[in-house]
Amino acid sequence: MAYYSVAASSSSSPACVVLSAAVVVKESCLSSSFVQTGSRQLENGFLPLSVKAFSSSSTRRNWISRNSAKQRDDTLVASADTVSTETGKFPLQHILEAQQFDTELLNSIFQVAREMEEVERNSEGSQVLKGYLMATLFYEPSTRTRLSFESAMKRLGGEVLTTENAREFSSAAKGETLEDTMRTVEGYSDIIVLRHFESGAARKAAAVSNIPVINAGDGPGQHPTQALLDMYTIQREIGHLDNIKVGLVGDLANGRTVRSLAYLLAKYTGVQIYFVAPDVVKMKDDIKQYLTSRNVHWEESSDLLEVAANCDVVYQTRIQRERFGDRVDLYNEARGKYIVDTKVMSMLPEHGVILHPLPRLDEITVEVDSDPRAAYFRQAKNGLYIRMALLKLLLQGY
Repeated sequence: MAYYSVAASSSSSPACVVLSAAVVVKESCLSSSFVQTGSRQLENGFLPLSVKAFSSSSTRRNWISRNSAKQRDDTLVASADTVSTETGKFPLQHILEAQQFDTELLNSIFQVAREMEEVERNSEGSQVLKGYLMATLFYEPSTRTRLSFESAMKRLGGEVLTTENAREFSSAAKGETLEDTMRTVEGYSDIIVLRHFESGAARKAAAVSNIPVINAGDGPGQHPTQALLDMYTIQREIGHLDNIKVGLVGDLANGRTVRSLAYLLAKYTGVQIYFVAPDVVKMKDDIKQYLTSRNVHWEESSDLLEVAANCDVVYQTRIQRERFGDRVDLYNEARGKYIVDTKVMSMLPEHGVILHPLPRLDEITVEVDSDPRAAYFRQAKNGLYIRMALLKLLLQGY
């Protein structure tokens, strides 16, 4: 189903209906409010619409859909060059995977995130999203992602509807499908943040949703907003994103954060990536093949000390017990093999940084925390700014 956004205006000037693929259709005057209708007369005829109606006093973004499931799927991913920042229109309808972004779009998001840093420092906050409701549907445990999204929404004046453990304490426990849940929750909110235990769940959710969906992690699939904040952190800490060397360490087979990060790193020039992982959780071939197709130099290593000595960024990850099922033997084989400690820090260049998506167990020792190159808590704080930026952009544009 193809989506359009309508900017309602109380003035008599014509409004525009903008397709996510940047197709523009002029509409004769939109009144200060409009109601649900089967069609609206346009200058070039009638266009079937399904309208959520709000008065012009609300700043809500209104979504209009046409009845075509195939078109809906085709518009889930938009190219960043379809709409420039000058139009005020954000080119993506949903945030589902790292492949949606190019460097132009990344730079524009990072610019808005810098503005959000100033908003957060301002004790008066912002009311830019007043009147909006965000629903957080988390089918897996989360601390940083869920709270940072909720904090982001509230700091911009919006409100939050939340479920901390939707897998157990929602109608999913009764057997309700994800699609039915999404169709229901979209009636209560303006944007949905979804974390799910199944890879691909975010795309399934977006396929039936008439409001923006943000993937907050889908099993071992992807975690695009984490990758965005990781890239933002690298830019803030190192000063640039081209010509950097990055070591990805730990659970690379099941780590959705490193998968998404690898996709984004591949968009910059001169990047070199080093994979350091136990044999049972090595990076999967699809990521390696993607990097090769983008002419990104990558290699695997078993020597963390050597990699640390050569890298600008060491991105450590947790060995994820929950991804091993009943194979406790494999988990024990992988855990504890690669640990960032003071010895590793002694090899890391002075300008280098240690990142971690958190939570950590024992893969970074607490002695490292006092080193100024330990950037993982600054990294977590940057998640607030990135998510403030995304909520603002998806709901209101630039």
